[in-house]
Amino acid sequence: MSIKQRTLAAPIELSGIGLHSGEKVKISIHPAPENHGYVFQRVDMDGQPTIKADVDNVVSTQRGTTIAENGAKVFTTEHVLAAIYGCEIDNALIKLNGPEVPIMDGSAKPFVDAIENVGYTEQDADREYFTLKENLYYEDDKGYVEMLAVPTPGQEFRVTVMVDYNSPVLGTQHASMYDISEFKKEISGCRTFVFLREIEELAKNNLIKGGDLDNAIVLVEKERSQEEYQKIAKLLGKDYSNLKVEGIGVLNTVKLKFENEPARHKLLDIVGDLALVGKFFRGHILAARPGHAGNTAFGKIIKQLIKDEKKAAPKFDLTKEPVYDVNQIMNILPHRYPFLMVDKIIELSENSVVGVKNVTFNEPFFQGHFPGNPVMPGVLQVEAMAQVGGVLALHNVEDPELWSTYFLKMDAVKFKRKVVPGDTVVFTMELISPIRRGLVQMRGRGYVNGQVVSEGDLMAQIVKDKA
Repeated sequence: MSIKQRTLAAPIELSGIGLHSGEKVKISIHPAPENHGYVFQRVDMDGQPTIKADVDNVVSTQRGTTIAENGAKVFTTEHVLAAIYGCEIDNALIKLNGPEVPIMDGSAKPFVDAIENVGYTEQDADREYFTLKENLYYEDDKGYVEMLAVPTPGQEFRVTVMVDYNSPVLGTQHASMYDISEFKKEISGCRTFVFLREIEELAKNNLIKGGDLDNAIVLVEKERSQEEYQKIAKLLGKDYSNLKVEGIGVLNTVKLKFENEPARHKLLDIVGDLALVGKFFRGHILAARPGHAGNTAFGKIIKQLIKDEKKAAPKFDLTKEPVYDVNQIMNILPHRYPFLMVDKIIELSENSVVGVKNVTFNEPFFQGHFPGNPVMPGVLQVEAMAQVGGVLALHNVEDPELWSTYFLKMDAVKFKRKVVPGDTVVFTMELISPIRRGLVQMRGRGYVNGQVVSEGDLMAQIVKDKA
């Protein structure tokens, strides 16, 4: 059963400070139409440019993921994108009046809570998934970050993370999410973390201007004097008089929500960075010592695989028992010899169909098209495609023999290569949108030996024209 896309039921708005810029910023997340995806908009800039949340738009991964497009940038996108993706929202417009997403409490939970508060609206279009079919591997050039993706039997989205900073405080930690439904409760509230030794260097490099010891887990690897603590607090422009270490080396400004909260936050970052791929993912990500650079590099590998699979011809088993043979097809379609162009239907679902046409030299059109050089006319390839689409349109209609399918429009029709006697043409038809008021919009392709021979977008209307 297909899953429908969804968006927010109403806009939400939050305010906060950018972690690195230190600027106050207002963020609002708005409902968006079907197939819109995730798009940021800088409403503080002339022309209010938009930036598509796309892994190809990543321009920096220094202490966060930055994307840029149309002369505009958005810094630290990972937490809000993790929240939107983790809430299984397909379409959202994210408006900002500043350059950076606010850090909030260092996690994705404030965004999740706001989204859950307004709820969701289901949309008509089906959600698009990318289902991993083979193992993928990534390793950075230093051999430090390793990421592996493997198919999952249940086609769920799993993530397993291992972090190891060779630190007496953090040690080796693991975190797992076995399905995206666990994100809100188990992952979204886990906050960003930083080693105390890093804070001074970050501040000197003009980063973490909005850093606060209350919106991050600060890990302390060795004993420090109170004067050292105050020096670091002063670098951040803060005044903390009672800083000390408690528990497993965590500065006492926050309490850990989970013992492995740092590893869980790394998992959160993976979800947010992989949201930039643009599709919901079905597979298991296993990541060792991940970071934004590795996450987005791996995301580009996944996106390229999606592109390659889209270009590749689907594989069909022409030997399996047909869904409909030619006699059953004639119970649905009114066409007869010499104009029935479908021999069998081998796949059929609510939204798609696959049909087969065996082309022989005995086809009557070869007598004149062309003598000595038989070529199946392109218009008849489209007719065969249309008849396959007619089966899709009528198979759920009661008494389909009482209905007819009338084609209204053809767009983007292309012919890639000749179809000749001896070819077996496999036609695929997919609904572009749900059938409404008898109108059917479909995208079709014809394949011979794994190569596209014809394609086009067709519109038809089904009409009951017999009593």
